Amino acid sequence: MTAFPRHCEEPPISRHCEERSDAAIHDRLLQAARLLALALACWMGLCALPAQAERLRELASIQGIRQNQLLGYGLVVGLDGTGDQTPFTTQSTINMLQRFGVTLPTGSNLQSKNVAGVVVTASMAAFTQPGQTLDVTVSSLGNSKSLRGGTLLMTPLKGADGQIYAVAQGNVLVAAAGGAANGAKAQLNHLSAGRIAAGATVERAVVTPLGQGDYVVLELRENDFIAATRVVEALNQRFGAGTAAAQNGRVIQVRAPLLHDERVSFIGELEALQVKVAPAPAKVVLNARTGSIVMNQAVTLEECALTHGGLTIVISTSSTLSQQSPDSLGQTVEIKTSQTDIQKAPGQVLLLPRAALLADVVKALNSMGVTPPDLLAILQAMKASGALRAELEII
Repeated sequence: MTAFPRHCEEPPISRHCEERSDAAIHDRLLQAARLLALALACWMGLCALPAQAERLRELASIQGIRQNQLLGYGLVVGLDGTGDQTPFTTQSTINMLQRFGVTLPTGSNLQSKNVAGVVVTASMAAFTQPGQTLDVTVSSLGNSKSLRGGTLLMTPLKGADGQIYAVAQGNVLVAAAGGAANGAKAQLNHLSAGRIAAGATVERAVVTPLGQGDYVVLELRENDFIAATRVVEALNQRFGAGTAAAQNGRVIQVRAPLLHDERVSFIGELEALQVKVAPAPAKVVLNARTGSIVMNQAVTLEECALTHGGLTIVISTSSTLSQQSPDSLGQTVEIKTSQTDIQKAPGQVLLLPRAALLADVVKALNSMGVTPPDLLAILQAMKASGALRAELEII
């Protein structure tokens, strides 16, 4: 066996293994550094993402560009015995026949069950031109049972100024069904109103000014000073300083080109502009008729204690017969006896914890186990006490 001298070098194989090990460690460190750099870049990119923004056309409208409401009165004919029997429908039918040269004998009583007097409504958008069509809604004005299968006769539609802007005519489409026999009645949806798609032809255009002089005026859909300030900043940053100026929390005056073509292009860029909006204020909407409650995610709840006891009133009526003896001349009569019972459930004090998220608010309200009408009163009381941090709107 040969022994290596102490002063001799190590074998080449050992040196080669150590070099490969050092290279592998170096590669792993380099790969880890690259992954760390990539993760850091992604994190910085996520942090640099802009806040949620909305297009300006969702936040505001151009002053003067709006819908125009039209209204008219007409007759629907061709009904299957479901018309009305009202004086104005009879008079309207006689007047229509006279215009066509049909004269009824004096004193004749017109009893047509296939005609109904209706009100016709439509909405005409800005810049609508003569010859274009509008959808119209036809609603019964009398005691007509159904407008299904009827045809609307030529009906002029007038604006608020009394001028005729469109004429409507066509078959009424009623998305409902119903029937009655032997005192039983079944009905699906509403039979006394229908719709005619493209049922009105525009005869006159509404003059719509596109701005005033050198300016166009923006009107925010909600009165919000924060939103008005951010819209002005975005407009001045995009089109130059001094382009926009806020008049109040809703109206913003914007300098615009004078030529119509340039002004239209400018308004197109205006509506497509992205504006960073502030979070919506906390709000709770209560519908007192249906008991519906809608709240947004900004609603919060402070810790509070409440009690609510239910009150139940039961009125029962029973009938008894008072029968006289056979020898008497009296008559048998029915006597009704009513009994009123008032029951009050014992109140229970509940502790509602503080809730900073909408899900927590809903969970806390559900824990009370009350009906929607009771919840309306509870929410109003919580708002009055300061525990509910939101605006209440009752519709």
